[in-house]
Amino acid sequence: MKVFLMMLAAVCMLSAAANDFTNDTFSTKSGPLTITFVGHGTLMLGWQKLVVHVDPVGRYADYSAVMPKADLILITHEHSDHLDKDAIGHIVKQGTVIVANDAVVRQLGGGSALSNGAVTNIRGIMIEAVPAYNLPGKPITFHPKGRDNGYVLTFDGLRVYIAGDTEDIPEMKALKNIDVAFLPMNQPYTMTPKQVLNALRMIRPKTAYPYHFGNTDTKKLLDIAVPRSLYAAGGWSRTAYRRHHRRHREQ
Repeated sequence: MKVFLMMLAAVCMLSAAANDFTNDTFSTKSGPLTITFVGHGTLMLGWQKLVVHVDPVGRYADYSAVMPKADLILITHEHSDHLDKDAIGHIVKQGTVIVANDAVVRQLGGGSALSNGAVTNIRGIMIEAVPAYNLPGKPITFHPKGRDNGYVLTFDGLRVYIAGDTEDIPEMKALKNIDVAFLPMNQPYTMTPKQVLNALRMIRPKTAYPYHFGNTDTKKLLDIAVPRSLYAAGGWSRTAYRRHHRRHREQ
């Protein structure tokens, strides 16, 4: 299965409206899935009139005014660039479900805690919590094994992998039939471009996006993944690249 790298960078989002963000749409058996790239590790997904926010953080969007209320909120872990209580407070409504790892649920004082390997179904969306961690051998472990979550979301057959803060861990080999993958790329916190390429080889998604990349030049992934002569000649018609316009402190 051929991997298509969608080299998309975060657009500057200060005082932006939701429709200013970049988004892509994918077909499912029961209607389109729209994925909006908010910034860093923050995403928004829309499907069947449901709104799903992933790691909503106020530094990347104005959750107090322009972002829609959530039916489902997913939090990967408790670092401040992924967990923002104020942002969450602005988008919760009656019936909003929050799914997170145990540490986040404790900090929020509520929500549904999923550990690695757990599966649940929220309003027709199957949610699988999968491992996300740093490999051993580094001076500092920012994301210890067993604490944080990545998520595989299934929208009526369409499978979306949101990796969270992780490296190219062996558990990725078990991920099957992934249609869309979001993979982080900023060492020392997550992956190098070479590690992302190795992750792609294990997962083999139909479409992949680097995200959570900080100051990493995303073009490096394109350089090592595709022969320069091929993409220079337009051989990858579904590949897009936008320069990174935003700098911020990573965790």
